[in-house]
Amino acid sequence: MKNSSVYSTIAYILKGYPRISETFISNEILLLEQLGLNLHLFPMRHPREDFCHDSVKQIKAQVDYLPTELLLDFPRLLLPNIFLAVQRPALFTRGLKLAYKRYKRTANLATFKHLLQAGYLCNSHLLKHNSITHLHGHFAHSPTSVTMFAALLSGKTFSFTAHAKDIYTSHTEQLREKIRLSEFVVTCTDYNRRYLENIARGLDTPIHCIYHGIDLKLFSPATDHTVCLPPYKLLTVARMTEKKGLPTLYKALRILKDQDINFHHTLIGDGDDKEKILQLIRDLDLQEHCSCLGTQTHSEVLKQFEASDLFVLACEIAANGDRDGIPNVLVESLAMGVPALSTTVSAVPEILIHNKSGITISPSRPEEMAMNITEILTNRALRAQIIQGGINHTRKHFNNRTLVAALGTIFQKQLEKNRNPAPA
Repeated sequence: MKNSSVYSTIAYILKGYPRISETFISNEILLLEQLGLNLHLFPMRHPREDFCHDSVKQIKAQVDYLPTELLLDFPRLLLPNIFLAVQRPALFTRGLKLAYKRYKRTANLATFKHLLQAGYLCNSHLLKHNSITHLHGHFAHSPTSVTMFAALLSGKTFSFTAHAKDIYTSHTEQLREKIRLSEFVVTCTDYNRRYLENIARGLDTPIHCIYHGIDLKLFSPATDHTVCLPPYKLLTVARMTEKKGLPTLYKALRILKDQDINFHHTLIGDGDDKEKILQLIRDLDLQEHCSCLGTQTHSEVLKQFEASDLFVLACEIAANGDRDGIPNVLVESLAMGVPALSTTVSAVPEILIHNKSGITISPSRPEEMAMNITEILTNRALRAQIIQGGINHTRKHFNNRTLVAALGTIFQKQLEKNRNPAPA
């Protein structure tokens, strides 16, 4: 594929860049570049952390941040949109009509901000750089809203990648409209694909399932985890949010303590529920058994994986419908030979095939979780079975180079189609 897209650039519209919790996106960008695709990144927000992973430093794509706040950035947003309305009145009117229709469904003023951001993007970049021929939004909510409006205002094609929260907390009719107007949709699990295909019933937009995958060179067994001895080392990498089910996990840990099982649990991650989780740890009297390290670098996460006997994630469906797809940390854990336990929520069983590549249990069941944690820690035959099964499964289905190559092929076909459109 190298050099085949030399005349075309894909605009990537992102929620934020770079983000520690979204390394799969930066890895995807880097691999697409290595395949010969040209990308121009348009993040909607600056990074939240003051450090980034090494893959970000290797990315060559130009990065231009969009104005973020409607009120604070209104002067920056307004003038480019006035110019665009004068230059392309018919398209701008279509954009306003679409924004108004979408606003009527949800009464969300952010719709008009997304239109203005799209107008800024068009006037400041898309209409000045003829090399950009296709737009791609990462996440089906606000980034794809901006992408959709920008495609309409510029007359260019667009596609988007849908992940997890952005799918299940979106208004279904809004999402169906994005699918209808796009050239294709990519999502990261088969569970998501089936859900989106149900929303898109009757539409002919292709919906592709392409797992995120990981770099198997970075995540490979360096330690034999088949045998483990107390004090057992348990690890969780997760944002402190409702869908991660952390209260269930800590209640399970309290059961282990009551059973006099010697363990230490480490949590890596931060989030809106941080104070609530720290208070729960105190209420359950687990301070001596638990550590919360906050957000950590990739190298530190690798060290924690190597030192762990079991990776635990208590995924559940949040009250607003938010849920995980396949958490990348589960894939990373299996690839490193660390056995993993999680729940049957969403697409988790696509990575943890019960008793083969991992263990899955019902969500929100601390007693069941505690029992299965003990089983994995003490049953050597089961550990050996799921460790090797996990390694084999990730090598076969989650090699990010193979997966991004498949995505690159889809992009390349779209770029070729844009260069050689079918006769009307």
